[in-house]
Amino acid sequence: MPTTHDWITTPITRDLLRGALDLERTEHGVLPHRLPARARAQNTDGQLAMAESQPSGVRLAVRTRATALELDTLPTKRVYVGTPPRPDGVYDLLVDGRPAGRGSVAGGRTLTIDMAAGTAAVEPGPVGTLRFDGLPEGTKDIEVWLPHDETTELVALRTDAPVEPSPDPGRRIWLHHGSSISHGSGAASPTTTWPALAASLGGVELVNLGLGGSALLDPFTARTLRDTPADLISLKIGINVVNQDVMRLRAFTPAVHGFLDTIREGHPTTPLLVVSPILCPIHEDTPGPSAPDFTRLAEGRLRFRATGDPAERASGKLTLHVIRDELARIVAQRAADDPHLYHLDGRDLYGEADFAELPLPDGLHPDAATHRRMGERFAQLVFTGKGAFTG
Repeated sequence: MPTTHDWITTPITRDLLRGALDLERTEHGVLPHRLPARARAQNTDGQLAMAESQPSGVRLAVRTRATALELDTLPTKRVYVGTPPRPDGVYDLLVDGRPAGRGSVAGGRTLTIDMAAGTAAVEPGPVGTLRFDGLPEGTKDIEVWLPHDETTELVALRTDAPVEPSPDPGRRIWLHHGSSISHGSGAASPTTTWPALAASLGGVELVNLGLGGSALLDPFTARTLRDTPADLISLKIGINVVNQDVMRLRAFTPAVHGFLDTIREGHPTTPLLVVSPILCPIHEDTPGPSAPDFTRLAEGRLRFRATGDPAERASGKLTLHVIRDELARIVAQRAADDPHLYHLDGRDLYGEADFAELPLPDGLHPDAATHRRMGERFAQLVFTGKGAFTG
């Protein structure tokens, strides 16, 4: 027979969450955001609005004696016209820092995206419930990592014993910004995105500002990084600038300087690591923009292709080779006066040999195995030996 519980409902407040920079009160509950309200007010792009509301790296963190936990949520499911259905978002359960379960929530809103027509529509749906039973007896720290790629409103938290916020673990805070790869596209679950894996191996607390399709050197993102407490900061810059074809080399160089200048206003001596793009063959020597290859949709496959002309590099159009060279030059120039500024070539995380073994399934994004490899390599290169974050 099902176990019955005397449930205690606890309001979901900021002190129960880690990795979120804002908490918006909604009709149903609360919605974690990874950009603050001021930054969101300066954005009119639907892609960024969707990405920052997807709670990559956001987790519920409580201390309790509870042996059962229920979380009511209202997810937003994405449906791409012409492609196979996406799986439900994954929630990861950690007990005292160790994996202890995994689940999903069905139902919720449906966001239907037609990439060919450039349209999107939302349909309402019901609240669902995530449940973890059989938790260990005694006092413990529980983390529920929210789906990294599924907008998730938090409606209610129930447990069979009182909860309180988990105490500060005393670990360094690592603030990371990047593209959809840092956001976790292609990862199996929220604790297995490459930044989450690297943070676990490095023994740090992650605040993930990986924003799918939106690592575009936006000033409001720089100000968010400037104003967010952090002991370590990293920026993974380049792929979105190329695959959205948003600027030329003339604009890119001062934009990077300005982005770094803004961050340094709030973090003048914090270790700051600039990471260039991982290998992406379609854009190594071919400018953007990239576009979906709709000829594969009939096979249930989505791939991307580069639509620029390599000859346009002469007029300043950007490729990944150009961006890597320029980022290395900028960091070397600035490091003469900034001893806490570092550079990492993204191909050290995923390069030609890796592509031969683990090709990018859609031409742009890594799969789950590649996320694990990138996380392990980042931890080894950055958190150990003479790495940027070993001080």
